[in-house]
Amino acid sequence: MTTRHFFQFSIATPAVLATALLVLPIQAFAYAEPPPPLLDLTATGYGIAALIIFVIAYSLVIGEEFLHLRKSKPVIVGAGVIWLLIGIAYVGHGENQAVHDAAKHMLLEFAELMLFLLAAMTFVNTMEERGIFNALRAKLISAGFSLRSIFWLTGLLAFCISPVADNLTTALVMAAVVIAIGRDNRTFIVVACINIVVAANAGGAFSPFGDITTLMVWQAGRVHFSEFFALLLPSLTNWLVPAFLMSLTVSREKPEPVAETASTEVKYGGYMVVALFLATIALTVVMHSYLHLPPAMGMMTGMGLLALFGYRLRRHELNRIDAMTPAMENFRLDPQMEKELLRYYKPRKRPFDIFISMKRAEWDTLMFFYGVVLAVGGLGTIGYLALASQLMYVDLGATAANILVGVMSAIVDNIPVMYAVLTMNPDMSHGQWLLVTLTAGVGGSLLSIGSAAGVALMGQARGVYTFFAHLKWSWAIALGYAASVWMHFLINGDLFLINK
Repeated sequence: MTTRHFFQFSIATPAVLATALLVLPIQAFAYAEPPPPLLDLTATGYGIAALIIFVIAYSLVIGEEFLHLRKSKPVIVGAGVIWLLIGIAYVGHGENQAVHDAAKHMLLEFAELMLFLLAAMTFVNTMEERGIFNALRAKLISAGFSLRSIFWLTGLLAFCISPVADNLTTALVMAAVVIAIGRDNRTFIVVACINIVVAANAGGAFSPFGDITTLMVWQAGRVHFSEFFALLLPSLTNWLVPAFLMSLTVSREKPEPVAETASTEVKYGGYMVVALFLATIALTVVMHSYLHLPPAMGMMTGMGLLALFGYRLRRHELNRIDAMTPAMENFRLDPQMEKELLRYYKPRKRPFDIFISMKRAEWDTLMFFYGVVLAVGGLGTIGYLALASQLMYVDLGATAANILVGVMSAIVDNIPVMYAVLTMNPDMSHGQWLLVTLTAGVGGSLLSIGSAAGVALMGQARGVYTFFAHLKWSWAIALGYAASVWMHFLINGDLFLINK
């Protein structure tokens, strides 16, 4: 739901989880199959109370839009209480070391996830501060395309950018374009926003960097980096089917070009930041795929390089301000000119600082992940995930269960759902692991509240793009969802015979 925040040039994106096992091969990563719970607490008062607490906490998360209570708060408290109950139960049975080791394992998984996402968010925030996204938006707005062209172009850009950038940022930038061009054309804005949400989510499903769930699957070693691209055509199908149906309602008229009022020039060093981000992704892939080091190490190394380059940006801004100061001592700027000047050159007391970009990271999302990892891990320690695994992957079957995961992710956040699947570690073929990666990534598009991109756009186009406006097109999105699953079976059928 609200956690497809990964790298939002958006992507949530966002998406990253075991530092104690660095010296082991990738198959022994943080998501190696955990030992069965030492104590089966599912039928005890402790287990039942923990399950009730989790349901209450997650109900508050689902109601975030209406309660205006940040999603991280209830899950952090819920996770703490769940582990408090587990601790009391285990200590009562003399299993002091076992509960300590189980809790430490969960913390290590979260630590790697947090460091990866912190680095990714810092890069995205720095690109935003340098004006990269504003420049892209300005070019689209002033290009003079027809409404239908803008519909397809914003969708295509969302699909292409979200594999490497946060889908939230991507969706917000593209939505700003359609809102500015569509103006009072509510029909166009609604279908264009839906198209952007579907495209951003679909684009993130075939890349380890495109969504938190794909990142988790990659880190767990279930799917290697190059193997994600087997989902390219299914992901493209997921977007193109509803996009084609919605495009039939979009006019071919060419609206008046919209002029940007603010300057949209990319600031000094902006393109170098983009280059550093791409180089960091390459470094991360090499370190993880060939050296078997956690992805967070590559991302943090890249963030260190960004910090060093940030020093160069800082000195540049200070030097420019120092050069301008003597000539401006007796000169008062027009307020509008002063506002534009401050847009590019911060006051001396606030030169460029990489830690400002770090401070602007989605801390609510990062803390939400903490609560999810600890809470879901706690339910696994109690024994509930073993029961769920039996029900879903044995009784229902892997295909039905994995398709259901996508539907569930439209209602419940895809992060705990995918984390639960990885913790269950069902015995599935490689094709099934790709299937659950696909469905968890694109299933959130079924409802506007099913992804971070959808929730953000409801706020950006408030009163126009709404839950019910999106719901009217859910049938078309569901067709795309079904078509993407069919396409996966069609082109990757041989992978269902391969066990990982």
